[in-house]
Amino acid sequence: MNKGSYSGGKRDRDAAKARKKRDKDNKRARKRVTGTRAVPITTAEAVTGNLNVVEEAIRIRRAAAVERGRAIPSRLFVGSLSWNTTGDDLRAAFSQYGPVTEAVVVNDRDTGKSRGFGFVVMENHKDVAAAIDGLNGSEMDGRNIVVNVATERGR
Repeated sequence: MNKGSYSGGKRDRDAAKARKKRDKDNKRARKRVTGTRAVPITTAEAVTGNLNVVEEAIRIRRAAAVERGRAIPSRLFVGSLSWNTTGDDLRAAFSQYGPVTEAVVVNDRDTGKSRGFGFVVMENHKDVAAAIDGLNGSEMDGRNIVVNVATERGR
C-alpha cells in the first residue's frame, strides 16, 4: 500500500499507540533499575524530629519521682507456685534482690486455697531486673517458678 491511502485519523491512532508502547517500555525499564517498591531510607531523627525517646522520658520521670522522695514501684508476676507457698515466702525470696513493698499469693475465693500465682511489688525499678534474672526458673518449694514483669489486664 502506498502512503497516501491512509487517512489522517489512522496515522494519529498509530502514532498514539506507538507513543503509549514507548512510555510503557520506559516505565518497565525504570522499575527494573529502581525496583517495584523503592522506599527511601531515612533516619530515626528525621522521622521523630525533636520528640523525646521513650527511654529518656521514663528516665526523666523516674528521676523526678526520686527527687520527690519516692521511687517508682515495680510489680512482678510470679507463677507456678506451690500450693503451700505464702506471701511471706515470696517476700523472703525477693528481698535478697532489694526492698519489697508488697508480696501477695492469690487465693481462690471459694476454697481459700492458693491459685498458684502471686505478685511482688519491689520498691526500686533497678532491683526488678536482678530479681527476674535471679529467680525466673529457680526452685521454690519444689516447683520451678516463673517471674515476669506484671502487666495490667483490661477489664
